[in-house]
Amino acid sequence: MEKQVIERRFWLSGTSLVVYCALARVVLHLFTFAHYGYFRDELYYIACSKHLAWGFVDQPPSSIFLLRAVRMLLGDSLFAIRLLPLLAGVAIIFLAGLIARKLGGGRTAQGLAAFAVLTSPVLQGNAGRYFSMNAFDILFWALAAYILALIVREERPRLWLAFGVVAGLGLLNKYSMGFFLFGVAIGLLLTRQRRQFCSKWLYLGGLLAFLIFLPHLLWEIANGFPSLEFMRNAASLKNAPLTPINFFLGQLMDAGIGNIPSLLLGFGFLAAGKKGNPFRLFAWAYAAIFVVMALQNGKPYYLSPFFPLLFAAGAVIIELAAAKKHLKWIAPALAACILLGGIITTPFSLPVLSVQGFIRYQEFLGQKPQWNERSEIGVLPQQYADELGWEEMTAQVAELYRRLTPAEQRDCWIYLRNYGEAGAIDFFGPKYGLPRAVCAHNSYWYWGFDEWRGSAAIIFGTSRDIEENFRDLRSHFEQVELGATTRCDLAMPYENRRPIFICRRAKFSLRDIWANERFFI
Repeated sequence: MEKQVIERRFWLSGTSLVVYCALARVVLHLFTFAHYGYFRDELYYIACSKHLAWGFVDQPPSSIFLLRAVRMLLGDSLFAIRLLPLLAGVAIIFLAGLIARKLGGGRTAQGLAAFAVLTSPVLQGNAGRYFSMNAFDILFWALAAYILALIVREERPRLWLAFGVVAGLGLLNKYSMGFFLFGVAIGLLLTRQRRQFCSKWLYLGGLLAFLIFLPHLLWEIANGFPSLEFMRNAASLKNAPLTPINFFLGQLMDAGIGNIPSLLLGFGFLAAGKKGNPFRLFAWAYAAIFVVMALQNGKPYYLSPFFPLLFAAGAVIIELAAAKKHLKWIAPALAACILLGGIITTPFSLPVLSVQGFIRYQEFLGQKPQWNERSEIGVLPQQYADELGWEEMTAQVAELYRRLTPAEQRDCWIYLRNYGEAGAIDFFGPKYGLPRAVCAHNSYWYWGFDEWRGSAAIIFGTSRDIEENFRDLRSHFEQVELGATTRCDLAMPYENRRPIFICRRAKFSLRDIWANERFFI
């Protein structure tokens, strides 16, 4: 009998509940990872992994180094490309449980925290859905938060060294780790934890972070800080303007309708705990980062790496409330709320439905695709639309390429307008015998072009206005012919019905105009 009780306790322990959530994440990934296709950014990242450097226009280098290693070991399949993000997503679930435990939570809190991370739409999409630096960004924030919780609760200042390593690696993955460090600094200054600034270990940890990030910083200096230009352009020209209220509402939607109580209660727990609460610094950190991101016109998901910590804190306060006899119902009620919310929102973050099935589901709920950039949106959300039509587009280009003479093919230049199109040509093109893409968007501009005599080029139009494109191209080529028009109604609108031209006998030297083609956004 005693053995059965021990086994029952094991299978229902906090650790076991977290493991169940992690296994559910793996199952969901295995069921959905190949339902659509390669994401636009994945095609670009694969191209980046062929041009290793200490930096890229739109990101630091570490995620690209990881991708290069994966490609060398496992190949280019969707499963291989998305394996590391899946593992990062699983690790984030475990960290949410660990943070809940460190905040004082028991079995219920650990299980609720992990369940919230499992069902949060933004964490489902960014932590395992496809290869991106975002998955590792969330992981580094969560790991740094856990280490900081250990430092302030258990008074272990030597752990600032571990914090510095995580911070450095986080910065080498994505600049947004800098926002987390800024928030932590504000949180320390505004609470009793300001005494941490008297510890030599904090400064040694900061030095470690700086040294880890230094190679990329030197690359930025050597190249004139292209990432600053990229971020300025993105904030002013790409991101749709949001008011602070809309930014906050975006946070709630990204968390998931079932997780809103956990999110709000978590912030309240951190902010309004006892006066000596060592974790109050996290509330100030979140508030400081929120203000900066909202004022800088950031996207709501930029702050989502804070969610595992907030979910963990919310789970702890729910567990404390459930300890009262008349509130025992609150924990199972919240679990049911999280489950129902997850069922409703998961099709928007993971392709559990077919494309047409998702469109019908979206219409049934009366929803339209939401988009926080200035470009037009189609019938599908961007995260799905950007997985469709790439190989078909490449096949169209290949048909035009085969219409050229052998001499023209040897000298052909394929010019694309954005890194998604160029990444598709470089990834799918070898199967069709195509030369590499030429593109001036972001890091493609640095990779330049092969020697070109100007005899023939296949060029994507700048817009869907054919006459406007003809006027522009005829000023640069003696002969311009409309070769084809892209056709994928489910892709992003600016990728559908785009004209593709065959141009011959250039009137210019590509080397002379390349500096002005630069397009960082």
